[in-house]
Amino acid sequence: MLAMRLHAPAPIETRPLRAEEVPIPTPEVGEALIRVRACGICRTDLHVIEGDLPFGGRPVTPGHQIVGTVERLGPGVDAFERGARVGIAWLQGTCGVCAFCRRGDENLCAQPRFTGYHRDGGFAEYVTAPADWLYPIPDVFSDAEATPLLCAGIIGYRALKRSEVPDGGRLLLLGFGSSAHITLQIARHRGCEVYVATRGEKHRAFARELGAVWVGDAQDEPPVKVDSAIVFAPAGELVPVAMRAVERGGTVACAGIYMTDIPAMDYERHLFYEKNLRSVTANTRRDGEELLRIAAEIPIRSRVTVFPLREANEALLQLKRDGLNGTGVLQVTSDE
Repeated sequence: MLAMRLHAPAPIETRPLRAEEVPIPTPEVGEALIRVRACGICRTDLHVIEGDLPFGGRPVTPGHQIVGTVERLGPGVDAFERGARVGIAWLQGTCGVCAFCRRGDENLCAQPRFTGYHRDGGFAEYVTAPADWLYPIPDVFSDAEATPLLCAGIIGYRALKRSEVPDGGRLLLLGFGSSAHITLQIARHRGCEVYVATRGEKHRAFARELGAVWVGDAQDEPPVKVDSAIVFAPAGELVPVAMRAVERGGTVACAGIYMTDIPAMDYERHLFYEKNLRSVTANTRRDGEELLRIAAEIPIRSRVTVFPLREANEALLQLKRDGLNGTGVLQVTSDE
């Protein structure tokens, strides 16, 4: 099978992903073999490829927003039938026995397994995954449309919950890429006024198109105080901007897996009056199930730009240069 493999971290400008023919993996006990139909690209893929996340020392196939069909079931799996359309997300394994797992906070487990990082991911024609971590994909979405829901959507949804924005409240989004464009649609469905601060006129125009009531440059503060803010851009300097923008008692959620250093903040200006600063760490399976149900009910309309699998380096380079509106998607096999 064809796979785009990473042998050592390097800037995406050097095209470090290599197109290689590798054996089709065999599903082990509790696993399923998935024929990949489409896989979204994500800034976390860039963090893996460029070494912002520690490299595991062995070649790996990135990609963790995977939509495909069940090709074969390993021993002990009977939850899916061959041909079922399923999704695979970033988190695909935990210890299952620690205090965090037992209380439902599996995203905080100290022994996580991540798709396209610890295990080979979806920049390939086939992938294996634990059946307990597969998500049925609603029929309302095409393969390409569904891919961003499996990371951008899930993380945006968890960040929205962590921000504690009330229904009908005011929400500020800092950065407007794949995750933010889905989060805005969920927030508007809940009656929220959404304010967006982002660099690049193309992204600002996209936010207006999706119904943002105000759009500004990356470090602009909205014209009114907001109840909550979510920092999607991996830029620590935006955290003080968000903390200044929220009302007393407001909450700022940082959605990224990686962020540059946060500068020193003034206690009274940024944190006093019971303001809250929170991070977001992966997601639970319940988050994923809730998001897919809500996305189908709204329904969410993902903006995607499709690339062939062999053009993974070019797609990620466009992502790094903020050249994509919405999500870039690697089309591995066509919709049938």
